[in-house]
Amino acid sequence: MSTTTDSTVDWAEGGLPEELTRQEYAETLRMLSQASVDRHFDAFVDVPWDDPDFRIDPTDARWVLPATADPLGAHPWYQAQSLERQIEIGMWRQANILKVGLQFENLLIRGIMQYVFSLRNGSPEFRYLTHEATEECHHTQMFQETVNRIGVDVPGMPRYMKVVAPVIPWFASFAPVGFFIAVLAGEEPIDHTQKAVLRDAKEMPPVIARIMQIHIAEEARHISFAHEYLKRRGPRMTGLSRQFTAVMFPVIMRLACDLIMVPPKEFRETFDIPEDVMKDLYWRAPESRVRLSELFSDVRMLAEEAGLMTRLSRRVWRLLKIDGRSARYRGEPAVAFDEAS
Repeated sequence: MSTTTDSTVDWAEGGLPEELTRQEYAETLRMLSQASVDRHFDAFVDVPWDDPDFRIDPTDARWVLPATADPLGAHPWYQAQSLERQIEIGMWRQANILKVGLQFENLLIRGIMQYVFSLRNGSPEFRYLTHEATEECHHTQMFQETVNRIGVDVPGMPRYMKVVAPVIPWFASFAPVGFFIAVLAGEEPIDHTQKAVLRDAKEMPPVIARIMQIHIAEEARHISFAHEYLKRRGPRMTGLSRQFTAVMFPVIMRLACDLIMVPPKEFRETFDIPEDVMKDLYWRAPESRVRLSELFSDVRMLAEEAGLMTRLSRRVWRLLKIDGRSARYRGEPAVAFDEAS
C-alpha cells in the first residue's frame, strides 16, 4: 500500500488505492505488447477497400444515424427529414467524427514519441508504446481513407485546437499523468460510441462496420495501458500536484468529449439545424444528459482507482454534468449499467 497521504484532502472511500508494483506493471505491459504482436491490423490489408460491398453509396439507407447510439439520430428534427437528407447528414457526421478521431490520434502519436525519447534502456513502456504508436498510425490512415472515399470536406477539430495542437505533445514530457488523462479523454468517447453502434445498430455500411471492429479491437489495448499507467502513477502523486490533477481530470474529459461529440458550426450551417435542436442534443435534454453521463462511467471508476476522485473533484464532475455511478468493470454496457442501478 502506498504510504503517501495528504491530510488536507478526503480521498475516495477506503483511503488511497493499492499501488501497482513495478513487477505487476511490467508484466501487464509485456502481455499488452505480446498481444500487439499476436493480433494487429494493417489499414490497407485488413480493410478490403476495393470490394464492391465497401463502395461508398450516397443512396445507402445504412448511413442514417442510429437512434440508439447517436443523439442526433434519435431527435425528432432529424427523423422528420427526408431519407436523402438523413443519409447526407449521416455521412457528414460519420466523416467528421473520423476526422476528429484521426487528429486526436495524431496528437497521441506525437506525444508518445516525445515520452519514449528519454526512457531508460529495457523500459517495458518503450516497447508497448511504440507498438501503440504503430497501431495508431494505421488508424489515422484507415480513418482518413474513409473520409476521402465519403468525399465530404469535413473540418474535424475546431480552428482553435489546430492552433494549440503543436503544444499538446510536450505535456507527455513534463506532465505525463495529465497527458495520458488527455489520451483517455480522446479515446473513451469514441470507443464507447463505436461499441454502442456495433451493439445496437442492425445495419451499417460495411466499411464503417469494419473500421469500427478494427479500431475497437486495438483500442482495447491502448485504453488498458492508459488505465494501468494512471493506476500506477496516480497513487504516487502528492500534495498540490494530486489535487490539481484530480480537478483537471473531469475538465479534460468534458473538453475532449465536446470536441468529439458536438458537431462543429460548419455542420449546423450546412444542414440549417435549429439552435434549439443543437442545445437539446448537446446536452440540455434529459436523455442527452443521461448519455453524457454514461460516456464517462469507465473513467469515473478509474479516477477512484487511481486516487484522483476527491471531494473537490466530485463537485467538478457534477458541475460539468458528467458525474454518476461508476462502472463496475471496464466496458460495462449501458443496458447492464441501468439494470444494476
